[in-house]
Amino acid sequence: MKRKNDCGRQGEKIFSSICVLPSLIGVLIFFLVPFGIVIYYSLINNPTTAEFVGLENYKKLFNNEAFKLAATNTAAFSLIAVPLAIILSLWLAVLLERNIPGKSIFRTFFLSPLMVPTASVVLVWQVLFHNHGTINQIIEAFGGNGIDWIKSAYGQVIIIVMFLWKNLGYNMILFMSALAGIPKDIMEVAELEGASKFYQFVHIKLRYLSPTILFVLILSLINSFKIFREVYLLTGDHPTDKVYMLQHFMNNTFNSIDYQKLSAAAIIFSLVMIVVIAVLLIAENFFGKDVE
Repeated sequence: MKRKNDCGRQGEKIFSSICVLPSLIGVLIFFLVPFGIVIYYSLINNPTTAEFVGLENYKKLFNNEAFKLAATNTAAFSLIAVPLAIILSLWLAVLLERNIPGKSIFRTFFLSPLMVPTASVVLVWQVLFHNHGTINQIIEAFGGNGIDWIKSAYGQVIIIVMFLWKNLGYNMILFMSALAGIPKDIMEVAELEGASKFYQFVHIKLRYLSPTILFVLILSLINSFKIFREVYLLTGDHPTDKVYMLQHFMNNTFNSIDYQKLSAAAIIFSLVMIVVIAVLLIAENFFGKDVE
Protein backbone atom coordinates (compact mmCIF):
# COMPACT_ATOMS: atom_id res chain seq x y z
CA MET A 1 0.00 0.00 0.00
CA LYS A 2 2.83 2.33 0.90
CA ARG A 3 4.59 1.56 -2.39
CA LYS A 4 1.40 2.40 -4.31
CA ASN A 5 1.16 5.75 -2.51
CA ASP A 6 4.82 6.51 -3.27
CA CYS A 7 4.30 5.58 -6.94
CA GLY A 8 1.19 7.78 -7.05
CA ARG A 9 3.04 10.76 -5.58
CA GLN A 10 5.94 10.26 -7.96
CA GLY A 11 3.51 10.12 -10.89
CA GLU A 12 1.87 13.36 -9.72
CA LYS A 13 5.29 15.04 -9.53
CA ILE A 14 6.16 13.87 -13.04
CA PHE A 15 2.79 15.03 -14.38
CA SER A 16 3.17 18.41 -12.63
CA SER A 17 6.66 18.82 -14.08
CA ILE A 18 5.37 18.05 -17.57
CA CYS A 19 2.61 20.67 -17.17
CA VAL A 20 5.05 23.32 -15.95
CA LEU A 21 7.71 22.50 -18.57
CA PRO A 22 6.15 24.55 -21.46
CA SER A 23 5.99 27.63 -19.24
CA LEU A 24 9.60 27.17 -18.15
CA ILE A 25 10.71 26.79 -21.76
CA GLY A 26 8.79 29.94 -22.69
CA VAL A 27 10.41 31.92 -19.85
CA LEU A 28 13.83 30.62 -20.89
CA ILE A 29 13.39 31.46 -24.59
CA PHE A 30 11.58 34.78 -24.32
CA PHE A 31 13.00 36.24 -21.07
CA LEU A 32 16.20 34.68 -19.72
CA VAL A 33 18.02 34.16 -23.02
CA PRO A 34 17.21 37.68 -24.37
CA PHE A 35 18.24 39.20 -21.03
CA GLY A 36 21.55 37.34 -21.23
CA ILE A 37 22.05 38.65 -24.78
CA VAL A 38 21.36 42.22 -23.58
CA ILE A 39 24.00 41.83 -20.86
CA TYR A 40 26.44 40.50 -23.48
CA TYR A 41 25.80 43.45 -25.83
CA SER A 42 26.33 45.92 -22.99
CA LEU A 43 29.85 44.58 -22.41
CA ILE A 44 31.20 44.58 -26.01
CA ASN A 45 32.16 47.39 -28.39
CA ASN A 46 29.92 46.29 -31.30
CA PRO A 47 28.28 43.08 -32.63
CA THR A 48 30.78 42.81 -35.51
CA THR A 49 34.12 42.64 -33.71
CA ALA A 50 32.56 41.72 -30.33
CA GLU A 51 35.54 42.95 -28.29
CA PHE A 52 35.04 42.93 -24.54
CA VAL A 53 35.13 46.50 -23.17
CA GLY A 54 33.83 45.93 -19.65
CA LEU A 55 31.91 48.89 -18.23
CA GLU A 56 32.96 51.31 -20.98
CA ASN A 57 29.44 51.44 -22.45
CA TYR A 58 28.01 52.31 -19.04
CA LYS A 59 30.54 55.12 -18.58
CA LYS A 60 29.62 56.57 -21.98
CA LEU A 61 25.94 56.29 -21.11
CA PHE A 62 26.30 58.26 -17.89
CA ASN A 63 28.15 60.98 -19.83
CA ASN A 64 25.37 61.14 -22.43
CA GLU A 65 23.29 64.31 -22.03
CA ALA A 66 20.21 62.81 -23.68
CA PHE A 67 20.24 59.88 -21.26
CA LYS A 68 20.65 62.13 -18.23
CA LEU A 69 17.79 64.34 -19.40
CA ALA A 70 15.52 61.36 -20.06
CA ALA A 71 16.37 59.70 -16.73
CA THR A 72 15.81 62.94 -14.81
CA ASN A 73 12.44 63.61 -16.47
CA THR A 74 11.27 60.02 -15.97
CA ALA A 75 12.31 60.03 -12.30
CA ALA A 76 10.61 63.39 -11.69
CA PHE A 77 7.44 62.23 -13.44
CA SER A 78 7.29 58.97 -11.45
CA LEU A 79 8.04 60.67 -8.12
CA ILE A 80 5.11 63.05 -8.65
CA ALA A 81 2.57 60.99 -10.61
CA VAL A 82 2.81 57.68 -8.71
CA PRO A 83 2.23 59.07 -5.17
CA LEU A 84 -0.62 61.21 -6.51
CA ALA A 85 -2.16 58.13 -8.16
CA ILE A 86 -2.00 56.24 -4.84
CA ILE A 87 -3.30 59.05 -2.63
CA LEU A 88 -6.10 60.21 -4.92
CA SER A 89 -7.35 56.73 -5.78
CA LEU A 90 -7.33 55.71 -2.10
CA TRP A 91 -9.17 58.90 -1.18
CA LEU A 92 -11.80 58.22 -3.86
CA ALA A 93 -12.19 54.63 -2.67
CA VAL A 94 -12.74 55.76 0.93
CA LEU A 95 -15.17 58.42 -0.26
CA LEU A 96 -17.19 56.01 -2.40
CA GLU A 97 -17.24 53.49 0.45
CA ARG A 98 -19.74 55.75 2.20
CA ASN A 99 -23.42 55.99 1.39
CA ILE A 100 -23.35 59.10 -0.77
CA PRO A 101 -25.87 59.96 -3.51
CA GLY A 102 -24.80 59.18 -7.06
CA LYS A 103 -22.14 56.67 -6.01
CA SER A 104 -22.62 54.51 -9.11
CA ILE A 105 -22.38 57.57 -11.39
CA PHE A 106 -19.06 58.63 -9.84
CA ARG A 107 -17.76 55.08 -10.11
CA THR A 108 -18.68 54.90 -13.79
CA PHE A 109 -17.14 58.33 -14.42
CA PHE A 110 -13.76 57.31 -13.03
CA LEU A 111 -13.80 53.92 -14.77
CA SER A 112 -14.72 55.29 -18.19
CA PRO A 113 -11.09 56.18 -19.18
CA LEU A 114 -10.21 52.47 -19.02
CA MET A 115 -12.55 51.83 -21.95
CA VAL A 116 -11.05 54.58 -24.10
CA PRO A 117 -8.15 53.62 -26.45
CA THR A 118 -4.86 55.48 -25.99
CA ALA A 119 -5.16 57.15 -29.40
CA SER A 120 -8.57 58.54 -28.44
CA VAL A 121 -7.19 59.82 -25.13
CA VAL A 122 -4.41 61.63 -26.98
CA LEU A 123 -6.95 63.11 -29.40
CA VAL A 124 -8.95 64.52 -26.46
CA TRP A 125 -5.79 66.04 -24.97
CA GLN A 126 -4.84 67.57 -28.30
CA VAL A 127 -8.28 69.17 -28.59
CA LEU A 128 -7.94 70.57 -25.07
CA PHE A 129 -4.31 71.67 -24.90
CA HIS A 130 -3.32 72.38 -28.50
CA ASN A 131 -2.03 75.84 -29.41
CA HIS A 132 -5.49 76.60 -30.78
CA GLY A 133 -7.34 74.19 -28.49
CA THR A 134 -10.28 74.55 -26.13
CA ILE A 135 -8.27 75.71 -23.09
CA ASN A 136 -6.62 78.52 -25.05
CA GLN A 137 -9.97 79.57 -26.51
CA ILE A 138 -11.38 79.89 -23.00
CA ILE A 139 -8.31 81.85 -21.84
CA GLU A 140 -8.48 84.17 -24.84
CA ALA A 141 -12.23 84.68 -24.29
CA PHE A 142 -11.36 86.21 -20.90
CA GLY A 143 -8.65 88.42 -22.40
CA GLY A 144 -5.64 86.20 -21.73
CA ASN A 145 -2.95 84.90 -24.08
CA GLY A 146 -2.96 81.24 -25.06
CA ILE A 147 0.19 79.12 -25.15
CA ASP A 148 1.20 75.81 -26.67
CA TRP A 149 0.71 73.81 -23.48
CA ILE A 150 2.43 70.59 -24.54
CA LYS A 151 5.59 72.43 -25.63
CA SER A 152 5.60 74.85 -22.71
CA ALA A 153 7.08 74.55 -19.23
CA TYR A 154 3.76 72.99 -18.16
CA GLY A 155 4.20 70.04 -20.54
CA GLN A 156 4.95 67.50 -17.83
CA VAL A 157 2.02 68.76 -15.73
CA ILE A 158 -0.29 68.00 -18.67
CA ILE A 159 1.18 64.50 -18.96
CA ILE A 160 0.74 63.92 -15.21
CA VAL A 161 -2.93 64.93 -15.42
CA MET A 162 -3.40 62.56 -18.36
CA PHE A 163 -1.73 59.74 -16.42
CA LEU A 164 -3.97 60.31 -13.39
CA TRP A 165 -7.12 60.53 -15.51
CA LYS A 166 -6.25 57.25 -17.19
CA ASN A 167 -5.27 55.25 -14.07
CA LEU A 168 -7.27 56.53 -11.09
CA GLY A 169 -10.36 54.46 -11.85
CA TYR A 170 -8.62 51.08 -11.89
CA ASN A 171 -6.63 51.86 -8.75
CA MET A 172 -9.80 53.03 -7.03
CA ILE A 173 -11.57 49.71 -7.75
CA LEU A 174 -8.63 47.78 -6.29
CA PHE A 175 -8.75 49.86 -3.10
CA MET A 176 -12.53 49.53 -2.84
CA SER A 177 -12.19 45.76 -3.06
CA ALA A 178 -9.50 45.78 -0.35
CA LEU A 179 -11.61 48.01 1.91
CA ALA A 180 -14.54 45.62 1.56
CA GLY A 181 -12.29 42.78 2.75
CA ILE A 182 -11.38 44.41 6.09
CA PRO A 183 -12.98 42.40 8.94
CA LYS A 184 -16.11 44.18 10.12
CA ASP A 185 -15.79 42.95 13.71
CA ILE A 186 -12.48 44.79 14.15
CA MET A 187 -14.02 48.04 12.93
CA GLU A 188 -17.02 47.55 15.23
CA VAL A 189 -14.76 46.97 18.24
CA ALA A 190 -12.79 50.11 17.37
CA GLU A 191 -16.00 52.14 17.25
CA LEU A 192 -17.17 50.71 20.57
CA GLU A 193 -13.82 51.65 22.10
CA GLY A 194 -14.34 55.23 20.93
CA ALA A 195 -11.66 55.29 18.24
CA SER A 196 -11.96 58.23 15.86
CA LYS A 197 -12.39 57.79 12.11
CA PHE A 198 -8.83 59.04 11.58
CA TYR A 199 -7.45 56.54 14.09
CA GLN A 200 -9.41 53.71 12.47
CA PHE A 201 -8.09 54.65 9.04
CA VAL A 202 -4.43 55.02 10.03
CA HIS A 203 -4.09 52.17 12.52
CA ILE A 204 -6.55 49.60 11.14
CA LYS A 205 -7.48 50.20 7.51
CA LEU A 206 -3.99 51.12 6.31
CA ARG A 207 -2.61 47.99 7.99
CA TYR A 208 -4.97 45.76 6.04
CA LEU A 209 -4.52 47.81 2.89
CA SER A 210 -0.71 47.49 2.86
CA PRO A 211 -0.60 44.54 0.37
CA THR A 212 -2.99 46.36 -1.97
CA ILE A 213 -1.05 49.61 -1.62
CA LEU A 214 2.13 47.75 -2.58
CA PHE A 215 0.44 46.15 -5.60
CA VAL A 216 -1.07 49.46 -6.77
CA LEU A 217 2.25 51.21 -6.20
CA ILE A 218 4.16 48.73 -8.36
CA LEU A 219 1.42 48.79 -11.00
CA SER A 220 1.39 52.60 -11.08
CA LEU A 221 5.19 52.69 -11.25
CA ILE A 222 5.16 50.37 -14.27
CA ASN A 223 2.41 52.42 -15.91
CA SER A 224 4.38 55.62 -15.30
CA PHE A 225 7.19 54.24 -17.47
CA LYS A 226 4.65 53.41 -20.19
CA ILE A 227 3.50 57.03 -20.55
CA PHE A 228 5.81 57.11 -23.59
CA ARG A 229 2.88 56.04 -25.80
CA GLU A 230 0.85 59.13 -25.02
CA VAL A 231 3.80 61.51 -25.26
CA TYR A 232 4.93 59.92 -28.52
CA LEU A 233 1.49 60.34 -30.09
CA LEU A 234 1.35 63.94 -28.87
CA THR A 235 4.84 65.10 -29.82
CA GLY A 236 6.64 62.45 -31.92
CA ASP A 237 10.18 61.06 -31.56
CA HIS A 238 11.82 64.26 -30.31
CA PRO A 239 9.58 66.17 -27.89
CA THR A 240 10.60 69.19 -25.85
CA ASP A 241 13.10 68.72 -23.03
CA LYS A 242 10.36 68.76 -20.37
CA VAL A 243 8.66 65.61 -21.67
CA TYR A 244 11.65 63.72 -23.10
CA MET A 245 11.31 60.38 -21.29
CA LEU A 246 13.56 57.35 -20.89
CA GLN A 247 11.64 55.38 -23.49
CA HIS A 248 12.17 58.19 -25.99
CA PHE A 249 15.89 57.78 -25.46
CA MET A 250 15.66 53.99 -25.88
CA ASN A 251 13.46 54.28 -28.96
CA ASN A 252 15.81 56.80 -30.62
CA THR A 253 18.87 54.74 -29.66
CA PHE A 254 17.29 51.65 -31.20
CA ASN A 255 16.53 53.55 -34.41
CA SER A 256 20.19 54.61 -34.59
CA ILE A 257 21.23 50.92 -34.20
CA ASP A 258 23.39 51.70 -31.15
CA TYR A 259 22.71 48.37 -29.44
CA GLN A 260 25.52 48.76 -26.90
CA LYS A 261 24.14 52.00 -25.49
CA LEU A 262 20.60 50.65 -25.58
CA SER A 263 21.60 47.45 -23.77
CA ALA A 264 23.47 49.36 -21.07
CA ALA A 265 20.43 51.62 -20.51
CA ALA A 266 18.15 48.56 -20.29
CA ILE A 267 20.39 46.90 -17.70
CA ILE A 268 20.54 50.04 -15.57
CA PHE A 269 16.78 50.46 -15.82
CA SER A 270 16.27 46.81 -14.75
CA LEU A 271 18.61 47.18 -11.77
CA VAL A 272 16.84 50.33 -10.61
CA MET A 273 13.45 48.62 -10.86
CA ILE A 274 14.73 45.58 -8.94
CA VAL A 275 16.09 47.79 -6.14
CA VAL A 276 12.90 49.89 -5.95
CA ILE A 277 10.61 46.85 -5.85
CA ALA A 278 12.85 45.14 -3.25
CA VAL A 279 12.66 48.23 -1.01
CA LEU A 280 8.87 48.32 -1.42
CA LEU A 281 8.57 44.63 -0.53
CA ILE A 282 10.73 45.09 2.58
CA ALA A 283 8.68 48.13 3.64
CA GLU A 284 5.38 46.29 3.10
CA ASN A 285 6.64 43.30 5.06
CA PHE A 286 7.67 45.60 7.93
CA PHE A 287 4.46 47.63 8.13
CA GLY A 288 2.08 44.76 7.38
CA LYS A 289 3.73 41.99 9.41
CA ASP A 290 1.22 42.25 12.26
CA VAL A 291 -1.77 41.75 9.94
CA GLU A 292 -2.86 38.14 9.72
